[in-house]
Amino acid sequence: MLFNLLVPLADQVPIFNLFRYLTFRSGGAVMTALLISFVLGPSVIRWLKQKQREGQPIRLDGPESHLLMKKGTPTMGGVLILLALALSTLLWADLSNAYVWIILWVTIGFGLVGFGDDYLKLTRRNSKGLPGRFKLLAQILVGLVAAFAIMWITPEPLNSTLAVPFLKDLLINLGWLFLAVAVFVMVGASNAVNLTDGLDGLAIVPVMMAGGCFALISYLVGNAVFADYLQIHYVPGAGELAVFCAALVGASIGFLWFNAPPAMVFMGDTGSLSVGGALGGISVIVKHEIVLAIIGGLFVLETVSVIVQVASFKLTGRRVFRMAPLHHHFEKKGWAEPTIVIRFWIIASILAIAGLSTLKLR
Repeated sequence: MLFNLLVPLADQVPIFNLFRYLTFRSGGAVMTALLISFVLGPSVIRWLKQKQREGQPIRLDGPESHLLMKKGTPTMGGVLILLALALSTLLWADLSNAYVWIILWVTIGFGLVGFGDDYLKLTRRNSKGLPGRFKLLAQILVGLVAAFAIMWITPEPLNSTLAVPFLKDLLINLGWLFLAVAVFVMVGASNAVNLTDGLDGLAIVPVMMAGGCFALISYLVGNAVFADYLQIHYVPGAGELAVFCAALVGASIGFLWFNAPPAMVFMGDTGSLSVGGALGGISVIVKHEIVLAIIGGLFVLETVSVIVQVASFKLTGRRVFRMAPLHHHFEKKGWAEPTIVIRFWIIASILAIAGLSTLKLR
């Protein structure tokens, strides 16, 4: 909004030229999202506690310590993330950029699905929310609308192709199958973050790292000079997503202030589904879908652990892990929660660096 209001006045007020620069507006988005989180956080948490007297329902089949340590902690803290992220993006982004609106649609759409899931968990007082099929169908519909919009706006041949990291010229033409791949990336990323969100601070820091990585990737992909130098595919207009990613970083830092162990609030599906879907949508727009699997490798690892556990139990009757997702396996082995969280953060940071290295390895 500030870009659209102030840049036309830059000839009369030269200082308004600052708002032309993505770097300046991205910095402003980080600080604004952080400030909104700090200002609104205590009020949002108090409101959630008033509405959720008994807090988030705890899985009875989960680690025993959760029944004692996490009982009474409110969920739906993703509302705070969404407020900080959306308001900061609307304030600092170029609102004439269609990609910004597509990602806001994905973020809020997945957030509403998560909100419905959290609401049913709270009203029914159990850890099961929306029926799995309905939840998945709602995510697919949100993702499909976004995929159609991306395909419509993105110039050919990028609008229906899949880029492969390390190979500078290779674009796999998917045709209309691109829609299915784009939806799979968004829905998969959304649910992967959701599965990772099981311990205090575990999911939000890798989300923050991924947001920072894609802020840089978006900026480079949207700049013709840098894209040509790095031999990556130039996507006109994609640079504006750097502002959204920066706002995501700020909102994540602000939420971590309240989610750090011992957590005052959980993000719930409201937060995890929305930020995961947003990361998936951004990766599709900037043609780095495969790189997302590297940068967000921790989310992939957690998801694979669940798939392996379920498949093994159904086929052989045996479990590979003591409990899935993977972080619960280490809890069952006796690792302290802070130990698991910090070590998983280290893994996430290594994978983020590995993902960024693909920008130069061509």
